[in-house]
Amino acid sequence: MDQLLAAVDLGSNSFRLSIGRIVQQDGTPQIYQIDRLKETVRLAAGLDAEKRLGDDAIERAIAVLERFGDRLRSFHPNRVRAVATNTFRVARNTKDFLPRAEAALGFPIEVIAGREEARLIFSGVVHTLPPSPNKRLVIDIGGGSTEVIIGKGHEPGLMSSLYMGCVSYSRQFFSDGVVDAHQMKQAELAARREIEVIAKQYRKMGWKEAYGSSGTAKALFAILTESRFSDRGITRAGLAKLKDRIVRSGRVIPSELPGIKIERSDVLPGGLAIMSALFDELGIEVMHTGDGALRLGVLYDLLGRDDEHDKRDESVRQFMKRYHVDLNQARRVRHAALTLFDAMFPEGPERAELRPALGWAADLHEVGLSIAHNAYHKHTAYVLENADMPGFSRADQQLLALLALGHQGKLTKLEPLIRTRPQWKAILSLRLAVLLFRRRGEIEPLPLTASVRDNSIVVRVNREWLAQHPLSDFTLRAEEAEWNKVGFSFELLEY
Repeated sequence: MDQLLAAVDLGSNSFRLSIGRIVQQDGTPQIYQIDRLKETVRLAAGLDAEKRLGDDAIERAIAVLERFGDRLRSFHPNRVRAVATNTFRVARNTKDFLPRAEAALGFPIEVIAGREEARLIFSGVVHTLPPSPNKRLVIDIGGGSTEVIIGKGHEPGLMSSLYMGCVSYSRQFFSDGVVDAHQMKQAELAARREIEVIAKQYRKMGWKEAYGSSGTAKALFAILTESRFSDRGITRAGLAKLKDRIVRSGRVIPSELPGIKIERSDVLPGGLAIMSALFDELGIEVMHTGDGALRLGVLYDLLGRDDEHDKRDESVRQFMKRYHVDLNQARRVRHAALTLFDAMFPEGPERAELRPALGWAADLHEVGLSIAHNAYHKHTAYVLENADMPGFSRADQQLLALLALGHQGKLTKLEPLIRTRPQWKAILSLRLAVLLFRRRGEIEPLPLTASVRDNSIVVRVNREWLAQHPLSDFTLRAEEAEWNKVGFSFELLEY
């Protein structure tokens, strides 16, 4: 089982599960998919006018997640990553629905940002393509969003996530299944308005090869080639012929379109309108399809974490450079925070999530200084929660923001945000580490230790060091009042 990884992709149209086996080839790890499950859920179709998921859509999702959970029952949590996309991002009742979804699956579900989805899609696609020195355009038309990426090798350059998808557009413009020329034109114009915001930048960067991933692109490729509307992939002329055929028929009639899958017919008009608009706005001549998609990108991201090439580490390094973080101070605080944390939290499943987050929060806790010194911890928290951080899910970023917000100042502001008791230990570790290194000098060995038992905190500090650092003495004793306000007793003992 150690050689298996699993990715769960909770899309707006379909839920997918992929299981891959890690194989070393000439010292390079590769992933071979050994099992796949796909179920059409049409989650986006369950959104009402107020952007709330209806009960029927939720029940469909839960039923599928229970089946996926059964297949994954023997997997260790660090071998599985479940990501949710646009419908989870926009639904107003996601927070109510998510705990039930996680219980059904048996694993945490990350609601990822659009740019993170784009990054993972690009990774999934290019890992199935032959090496090329050329820039590649990758487009993924999903149920509720469309990701557009230009990259080279395995590195994405431009990444965008547009709020339009085959399910949402089919509902909006072809709700009764009828397709006429006017409605098709309206759908294309709406899509072009979304695309024109990014078109100039993408045309300027340019590309040599274009690929489509996932359901819409693959469906269009199959229909165009098998119907002989195109003999070289997806083309503008082929799309025009398909639109003409569907408009003349008045709806999508599967028997008239070789290559179409029955479950794709209801959402084909919306996807066709979006793809046509992309071809027009970006000037695409021909598009081929890539076998990889979001779920394969998730598998390779998991593999990177397993091989200690975690994309999140790279993002943290980039943020430290972008915000001119004092690297030596970050190193000192990180080492002290993790040392204190390890002593008070030696084992447990939550430790695996909290420890790396604490290290990253220590690295980034001074990001806000580049904005303003006053209340800089609040600026840091805002950046970490809202910026695009490749590799990090929304939940990851919320945890980083929580730790950064708590590293100084009043603790009462954290009470509504704390999800688990061990998070207080991480916050305590970071606060003590920042306090120790306020003078931004080296301290070896650390002059204090900390322990937490139930609601009791005991900090033991070297008496001689304390006498030589009156400001630290004052600040440590002030911590007692702060921790008392959030229900802890705080005792400072000298040795």
